[in-house]
Amino acid sequence: MKLFGRYLLQRRKTIGFFLFISFLFAVTFFLYRLPVAAVGYAASLGAFFGLLCIGRDFYQYRKRYAQLCHLREEVKVTLEHLPAPGGRIEEEYQELLSILYREKQEIANRMSSRYTDLVDYYTIWAHQIKTPMASMRLKLQDEDSELGRELMDELFRIEQYVEMVLMYLRLDSHASDYVIHTCDLDVICRQAIRKFASSFIRKKIHMDFRETGCQAVTDEKWLLFVIEQVLSNALKYTKPGGTVQVCLDEAVEGSEILCVRDDGIGIAPEDIPRIFEKGYTGYNGRSDKKASGIGLYLCRRICENLGHRIWVMSAVGQGTVVRIDVSGSRK
Repeated sequence: MKLFGRYLLQRRKTIGFFLFISFLFAVTFFLYRLPVAAVGYAASLGAFFGLLCIGRDFYQYRKRYAQLCHLREEVKVTLEHLPAPGGRIEEEYQELLSILYREKQEIANRMSSRYTDLVDYYTIWAHQIKTPMASMRLKLQDEDSELGRELMDELFRIEQYVEMVLMYLRLDSHASDYVIHTCDLDVICRQAIRKFASSFIRKKIHMDFRETGCQAVTDEKWLLFVIEQVLSNALKYTKPGGTVQVCLDEAVEGSEILCVRDDGIGIAPEDIPRIFEKGYTGYNGRSDKKASGIGLYLCRRICENLGHRIWVMSAVGQGTVVRIDVSGSRK
């Protein structure tokens, strides 16, 4: 009914002209004192054919409206399914749409080409920089001193940032190498913990790893990156002498929710809803001066792509718990 009202509003000039002509005929018939039966017959015929024309025109109007609505709801809007133009004006409008669509496609192609070039450049850069980093690591392994250990820790952080760059570049790539299969969650956790072993020892932070015995349908490499980022944050914000625990959520029996719990400085309540936003560092990040606000954003995006869920519970001064529900699988 609402669509019919819009139709009448759009055709108001035509309908008004028809009513005006009908009024002129009625006045003419009245002045010539024609029989009422003849006037009524002519009026009935005019109304009948007028309603036929309106009905047919409204049917075409509704059909074209439905086509446009369907076109608008398509994932990718094209000009292939536009309804046939109803006149010269509509032909001009569709020609204008064609010009704008072609320009939009040209801009999209240029931007896609530039993005591809940028991704290729940084991917090559990230792989090339690994060579001098590997050389530095080999040389520092023979340097058993406090300075050597500090440099090794800084080199480890650089390697993390390079890995983060690679993951960031691959995240929106159409060729992302997701390999979904059944993985042993304990194996993935051990890999992440082993990578940070020297950092745990150096910072005197206790690692409490409790085997999960859980099998997860996931991508091992991408989930490993998520756990590494969570462990990195736990290490960063836990004071010496503290504890980081990795286990299944004990509150839910038979769950497949991995918990990474620390007793660090915690997260302010106003920061928790935004910690997964890109570039958001919160109070802790601003005080640390080195936080990028990218790590947890990548974790959220990767978990979404894998069909997992990640969320955080924290209290200032009491620590943080990051939960990853690995029971889901990528759609």
